[in-house]
Amino acid sequence: MAGERVPVPRLEGVSAERFKQHLYPQRKPLVLRGLDLGPCTSKWTVDYLSHVGGTREVKVHVTAVAQMDFISKNFVYRTLPFNKLIQRAAEEKHEEFFISEDEKYYLRSLGEDPRKDVADIRKQFPLLEGDIKFPKFFEEEQFFSSVFRISSPGLQLWTHYDVMDNFLIQVTGKKHITLFSPRDAQYLYLSGSKSEVVNIDKPDLAKYPLFSKARRHECSLEAGDVLFIPALWFHNVISEEFGVGVNVFWKHLPSECYDKTDMYGNKDPTAASRAVQILDRALKTLAELPEEYQDFYARRMVLHIQDKAYSNNFE
Repeated sequence: MAGERVPVPRLEGVSAERFKQHLYPQRKPLVLRGLDLGPCTSKWTVDYLSHVGGTREVKVHVTAVAQMDFISKNFVYRTLPFNKLIQRAAEEKHEEFFISEDEKYYLRSLGEDPRKDVADIRKQFPLLEGDIKFPKFFEEEQFFSSVFRISSPGLQLWTHYDVMDNFLIQVTGKKHITLFSPRDAQYLYLSGSKSEVVNIDKPDLAKYPLFSKARRHECSLEAGDVLFIPALWFHNVISEEFGVGVNVFWKHLPSECYDKTDMYGNKDPTAASRAVQILDRALKTLAELPEEYQDFYARRMVLHIQDKAYSNNFE
């Protein structure tokens, strides 16, 4: 098991002013309840979504296992008409399938041209736009994307971070979310933006011994709940039942800080990418020295980074 478990605070009826002035600056996850999200929470049934979404083709993840792993890629991409996806994702067993009769489905909606366009549910699914209201808790010019997410019951998504703030709007169904602070990155065995620890409830501590030090921030979401996930916070999501969600991403930093080719909101800020490239070059230079000297100067570099860049203003 991982270390200490901390419940994510749940707040009712938070105003935009209170969020912006008092809660948002704390940079911690929050579950917001009682917000006006429009009729989507009661209206977006399987039948309704199948009818309104129609036969528009969507690219979906299909997996034969419950725990999806983006590092080993234990899933395949397939294309389905939207109405077929909804119907299959809501089933436990399938008469039609790609891999197995109990396969699971996950949709992360894309822009018209995923290489050039961000996802926006209001553009890709215009007939649903009038059903949902996004919380007006950020400035309109900060908006980045709105992502349709549809999951089969029991599906678990890998632990990862995004570089933009977002609201996870749980429209229908239930999810369990485990989050980890950016300060616990050292315990998560990262490969890029993703953790190698796939089974966070029964981790292989012989392989990942430091994972036991990571503090878990946990919450359950029901229809109408909105989870604020600050940028850089790691999150792992389990769909406890068939569910529909919408992620609304917005830019916490000035636009020029982000990679202009990023259509998903998960590429590191350009300054961070440059810094990593410089560090890689420094490590190659260190490799010219004997091991004893490499070790000594690497430790000095770590101490220098800690002294100059680490902050005491966050947990």
